Amino acid sequence: MMTATNVIPLPTRRDEAWRYADLDALARVWGDVPQGPERITVAAGETLTKQIVLPVVMSGVSITDLDVVIEAGATFALHLLATDADYGRMSVNVLLHEGAHFEMGGAILGNGDQTLEIVTQVNHAHPNATSNQVVRSVLAGHATGSFLGKVAVARHAQKTDASQSVKAMLLDRTATANAKPELEIYADDVKCAHGATVGELDKAALFYMAARGIPPQLARKLMLQAFIADAFVSLNDDAAREAIETRALAALEGLV
Repeated sequence: MMTATNVIPLPTRRDEAWRYADLDALARVWGDVPQGPERITVAAGETLTKQIVLPVVMSGVSITDLDVVIEAGATFALHLLATDADYGRMSVNVLLHEGAHFEMGGAILGNGDQTLEIVTQVNHAHPNATSNQVVRSVLAGHATGSFLGKVAVARHAQKTDASQSVKAMLLDRTATANAKPELEIYADDVKCAHGATVGELDKAALFYMAARGIPPQLARKLMLQAFIADAFVSLNDDAAREAIETRALAALEGLV
């Protein structure tokens, strides 16, 4: 006798969190995608850091899904790099308890026809918690890079301090950047801010560097390195920061 396995239905674009996803690529592997997130709990008063470079696992498609609980007074620092996949998605759901802190830095580096995305939901369910998210994208060719980030502040989560900074750099006019930071606030004594920009390399800065003898290719590379470094500056472990930045710089080589 055969028994059916429980497979979650394939998402549709009616689900806002999948609005920019490559659903055709996802459909090819959906039955093989782990059904359910990796769960992480940071114990009260503890500090945990984690770095994830998007792994390509099947048919050029990679899905990373985290469900994180940060208990009272704890800190979780997460740094993400999305680059090596035809379709890659990194999804993070965070619950903060009283006095907890969530720090996230993410970089999206895409070229060709890649579709890469970082999707977060940060739930401030208790008072005095803080969160900070920094995402930087560099996109070339026909690549699509997306960040969808929701911060939800519960009614009793007073003294919340939450921020999001999202910036994308388009190296070709055919590339696409989507940025959708979102705040849902029910408390009245909070400090919450978000900002999103999409632009191109500063031509005045490139001219300035050329006037000082820096070749155009090197000037572009240096500017992009500085731009991407914003995503990892909050990583206090020098060796870990160097490791993920090295991977990011290698990916940049193919874009410049």
